[in-house]
Amino acid sequence: MMARNNAGIHERPPLSNARLGVLILLGAETMLFSGLIGTFLVFRVGNVTWPPPSHIGLELPRLVTGINTALLLLSSYTMFQARRAIQKDHVKQLRSWLLITGMLGLLFLGVQGSEWVQLIHNGLTLQSGVYGGIFYVLIGCHAVHVLTAVIWLFIVFGMAIAGRFSADGYVGVDTCTIYWIYVVALWPILYVLVYLL
Repeated sequence: MMARNNAGIHERPPLSNARLGVLILLGAETMLFSGLIGTFLVFRVGNVTWPPPSHIGLELPRLVTGINTALLLLSSYTMFQARRAIQKDHVKQLRSWLLITGMLGLLFLGVQGSEWVQLIHNGLTLQSGVYGGIFYVLIGCHAVHVLTAVIWLFIVFGMAIAGRFSADGYVGVDTCTIYWIYVVALWPILYVLVYLL
């Protein structure tokens, strides 16, 4: 929202504390994932064969995860539409887009969970060496962040139902959108590194 000053010139409002807090959180999250990705790359580059010989024949579900990636990327579009709806004071559309986004997030987690069950059944566990350990820590850490984003989103959805947002005040939607987009944008990097390389 732009405000006019005394001279009638449009000014940007100052950065809200909530937005600043989310940006600081994302800085910390970036350091966490940089460390995890760095660890993965050290082991990946340091091994002549990857996966290690003990896991040869074990295939990660690339195609299913690719489709799941597309679903998660679609959720960033629906979240953007939710934010856009409240900027236009379309509260009903906000609720619809938030609900669709949340369902896509839950679907992503459900597909990922079913993949993990299959992988564990095929012998890839946390205890099955460096490959399994790094896979579950890196991908699992992202899954926890998606779950956190889904919970946050449904809290915002509840607030939207209660009529807490309007075009004049939607900080909760704004901060949730920032976090959601971050979590979604991180996933393709992990998918390429872990599943395709």
